[in-house]
Amino acid sequence: MPAPPTDSRRPPLRLWPGVALVVLMLLSRFVLKLLIPGFEGFKTAMMGSLLCVALFFLWWLFASRAAWIDRIGGLLLAAGALAGTAALGHESMGPHWLAGYGIPFLCVSFLLALLLTRSLGAPARRAAAAALVVGLTGLWLLVRTDGIDGDHDSQFAWRFQATAEQQMLSPDGAEPQASPATLYSLSASDVGEWSGFRGPARDGVIPDLRIATDWTANPPAELWRRPVGPGWSSAAVAGGLLVTQEQRGEEEVVAAYDLLTGEPRWRHGDPVRFFESNAGAGPRATPTLHRGKVFALGATGVLNALSLADGSRLWSRNLLEDSDREIPDWGFSGSPLALGDRVFVPAAGQLVAYDAETGERLWLGPDSGGYSSPQLFEFDGERAIVMLGGDGLHAFNEAGDVLFHHEWGGFPMTQPAQLTDGGVVFSAHEAGGTRRLDISRAGDTFEVEERWTSLRLKPYFNDFVIHGDHAYGFDGRILAAVDLESGERAWKGGRYGSGQLVLLAASDALLVLSEQGDLALVRATPDGYEELAKVPALDGKTWNHPTVAGDVLIVRNAEEMVAFRLPLASGQTAALPGSTR
Repeated sequence: MPAPPTDSRRPPLRLWPGVALVVLMLLSRFVLKLLIPGFEGFKTAMMGSLLCVALFFLWWLFASRAAWIDRIGGLLLAAGALAGTAALGHESMGPHWLAGYGIPFLCVSFLLALLLTRSLGAPARRAAAAALVVGLTGLWLLVRTDGIDGDHDSQFAWRFQATAEQQMLSPDGAEPQASPATLYSLSASDVGEWSGFRGPARDGVIPDLRIATDWTANPPAELWRRPVGPGWSSAAVAGGLLVTQEQRGEEEVVAAYDLLTGEPRWRHGDPVRFFESNAGAGPRATPTLHRGKVFALGATGVLNALSLADGSRLWSRNLLEDSDREIPDWGFSGSPLALGDRVFVPAAGQLVAYDAETGERLWLGPDSGGYSSPQLFEFDGERAIVMLGGDGLHAFNEAGDVLFHHEWGGFPMTQPAQLTDGGVVFSAHEAGGTRRLDISRAGDTFEVEERWTSLRLKPYFNDFVIHGDHAYGFDGRILAAVDLESGERAWKGGRYGSGQLVLLAASDALLVLSEQGDLALVRATPDGYEELAKVPALDGKTWNHPTVAGDVLIVRNAEEMVAFRLPLASGQTAALPGSTR
């Protein structure tokens, strides 16, 4: 690539537009994104920076004053350097890296080569500039990403540094051991159950547990800590067993551990591995425990029914065959819902019903998209399975008949919530906020009316909870409370990243697990934001939902899992049993 030519008849290279466009690109890519949080900020920043990239190379081709051989040669060199780096780079360096880092960094490298070589003669200038572009772009070959965080910023590590999964896997196949912290006089019969994703009712609510809120004097007590394989599954608890899903090398695993010690009890594996560059490896869904069985959906579509007692396989199905779908971009992520003798499984927005005893497929719902899980609601005395899809909210009866459908297009990743009057609050996508529906029966049909749509609560993949006459959840990366009657915001405060939360209803408190792995206690009242306590719990990015069984709290991420015993409030002396449907 050239600097100003030595031929005095050729005007000097016009560099200032290129410099201005690179500066504008960096401002758009990194500064604009700070002003607009979440996916919307990432999308806006990407559009702005890629527009600057396009203008940069248009400048180079048509307004740089370089010789045409250098213009064409420089463009081909840049494209080849980027393509070669993408082909030889680590598997984690996917589309997010290419658009967010690879292409912008290429422009910076190209401009630096122009500035640093412009005083050289043509042959030396071209060789030095080519070496700089290839060398600087090739630095990406030395790194990998461990996915992105909730703000879509990549987490880079050296390429040849062992991942947490590689460190966990023993060469002799031995199971990693838990590290017990404190011994307690606690037995499995003392603790309750947590039958699956977000608890027995899938609403993230613990109704009766009252805990002490002064964690300075009486903090959560660690029971044990252990390494786990990657995955974004949370845990289900029954009969003193904790069941979760994780990736172990080339095997996708459903694993059961002793709730009180963290020691392994059984493990079922399938020879499949799911990986995508944004969230990494491993299963996404949470197992469902029902009548002595474990129903577990893997990221590639493997559906297993296992014995809770020993992990033996009772039956297995393949969602790719049963729903005629491809593996979605972020894997199959919804958790099965078990009701009576049936289990309802989300195939990326499409509901599939199976016989819980035999695994026979019973019916297949309409095709849709999304990453939400089915939920049991009741409308005017009639049970309904509610499912969010890319085209809105669907309600089915257990035979698969559609009771109603409310259209609101989006990309749902969170769960709907039902109000005491039968209304429903849900989110189709982060930018759209939340919506309340009023649902009433009209003869043999249901009427659905939108009461409000609010931009005051905008969950991304962070579920919200209902307490009294307010919804509490994440507005972007900040906690917020919204009035259920009007959709107006009562308060907003506290930055916990893309964390998750549950409601301790009897304590009027939110138990928040931040994206950074901190455990916080926040008051769940409409009066204002107040953080009551905060302690560190996990290291590293944490997207998994917390699990509460009695007064035992289980938190995990893609690297480790920890059990705490929550401090009880005065007057509550024993853990409370949970309930299952």
